[in-house]
Amino acid sequence: MTRPQYSNEEIMAKAKELASRMGSTNQIQFYKHAEAKISANQKVLQLIDQIKRYQKESVNLQHFQKHEAYKRNEEKLHQLQEELDAIPVVQEFKQSQGEANDFLQQITRLISRRVTGDQ
Repeated sequence: MTRPQYSNEEIMAKAKELASRMGSTNQIQFYKHAEAKISANQKVLQLIDQIKRYQKESVNLQHFQKHEAYKRNEEKLHQLQEELDAIPVVQEFKQSQGEANDFLQQITRLISRRVTGDQ
């Protein structure tokens, strides 16, 4: 049985159509909504900025083998991460991110099976 041949343009058109359809699914819409809420939350943005600064500082402290300062910095980093994770909008975002990732992985596996013929 011969398979139909598709041009690159046809494949790209179908891929764009699929991407558009996927973008309107509940999982992706929920993720986009949660992401927008995160982006609008100043407390979350400030904590993320602090975490990034402490992460950079940890890298430098580790590089210069400042073990005690590194340990204190990592403790503060852990504290900030816990504070961030306790915010309801962050919990909602992480849940939506997990659901969106699961959905996209399922789509990827399905496409892979179809492409390789392992249906």
